[in-house]
Amino acid sequence: MAMFTPIKPLRISNEVTEQLKQSILLGHFKPGDKLPSERELAEEFQVSRVAIREALRTLENAGFVVTRQGITGGAFVTDLSFQQLTNSFLDLFLCEKLSIPELYHVRRLIEPEVARLAALRINDEYARRLRTALEAEKTPGPTISEEVDRKTTVHYILAEMCGNRFFEALVTCVMRLTKQVVEAVKPDTEKLHPAGLHDAAVEAVIAGDPETAAREMEKHAIAFGKNLMEMEEEYHKTKSV
Repeated sequence: MAMFTPIKPLRISNEVTEQLKQSILLGHFKPGDKLPSERELAEEFQVSRVAIREALRTLENAGFVVTRQGITGGAFVTDLSFQQLTNSFLDLFLCEKLSIPELYHVRRLIEPEVARLAALRINDEYARRLRTALEAEKTPGPTISEEVDRKTTVHYILAEMCGNRFFEALVTCVMRLTKQVVEAVKPDTEKLHPAGLHDAAVEAVIAGDPETAAREMEKHAIAFGKNLMEMEEEYHKTKSV
């Protein structure tokens, strides 16, 4: 039985893209599934293979499929994640449509609320993971990338805990963008984010004290944001010399 409906000539590739996207979102194709071949799709949609190829390219750019070459290749459905959104934020930052002060402002607004919500959902397993993450922060990472990973793990756990997937998406994007910026500038990470900067907020979360958790996380966001902006200023001074 045909799954798709024929397309009129106007906006052919866009219509193909939309129908394929809806099929993926509705679960007709699961992550890892291979889409029908270009020939099969062209026959079912009653369009040219060129239109199918353009639609698949659009879906790949949007993160819905990945194309593999070879005899067993084709278009495979991806497991949708926040990576595409993160990449978009990074592109906006690189073309100077987002700034460090704006990043700081968003973090100051979001992170206290995430901590507050996390404190309301604390359990033994989350408490264990948070303490492990805090302990890992005390040991410097061998590279800047690993150092940043150790000092952002707490944020990812809190975002997972908060119970709001939109907040989780925003935190994921903000953390990954922060990591990209830090990796590019290569600052003194201990000066940027001293060990223990998360302690008060995380302990309040573990204690199940939402208001203190939010207040302490705002202090953290302010302290880190100032350090980040100073790092950016120093970086631009160095580049201009």
